[in-house]
Amino acid sequence: MLYSNIKVLCESAGISISQLERILKFPRSSICKWNDNEPGIWRVQKVADYFGVPIEKLLEDRSKEVIINENLHH
Repeated sequence: MLYSNIKVLCESAGISISQLERILKFPRSSICKWNDNEPGIWRVQKVADYFGVPIEKLLEDRSKEVIINENLHH
């Protein structure tokens, strides 16, 4: 969920996850590991600040929104 939301934001901004890690001075591949491990809250806040979104936006489960939106368009 967290990783997926960050990936969507990166795609919207035209950058890769690796580029985001470099910009934020995170260790290489650290964001990718967030699929399996919970990061420190300060790292999540740093990502939220970079994209100008509330931290809650990164943590919310958006999969239901996608399903609802797909159903509305059919």
